[in-house]
Amino acid sequence: MPIRAIHRNFGMSPSKVRRLLHLIKGKPVNDAIAAIQVSPSPAAKALVKVIKSAVANAENNAMMNPDSLKIVEAFANEALKLKRYRPQSRGRISPIIRRSCHITIGVDEEVSNGS
Repeated sequence: MPIRAIHRNFGMSPSKVRRLLHLIKGKPVNDAIAAIQVSPSPAAKALVKVIKSAVANAENNAMMNPDSLKIVEAFANEALKLKRYRPQSRGRISPIIRRSCHITIGVDEEVSNGS
């Protein structure tokens, strides 16, 4: 059963966050953090915090070894949408939708198939 950490209402659209999440899914935690930290995306800093929080949850609540943890689930779901309007020509308006997302990271211990 994966141990989760969730960052709610992160101020970036889910599609932009998902680009980074595809890089880390299925990797060991240390490799995932190293892969994200070189990314120029503003979401990288928040993702590193969520991964570290999930590792701390696994270490303190489930007594797991932090060196043997692997990211088993990583997803970003839609959250609040702030709707604003911008004036256009001829008295019209166009919508501005500020999207946010919930980031969920799940970690679990790697299962070794060695005999």
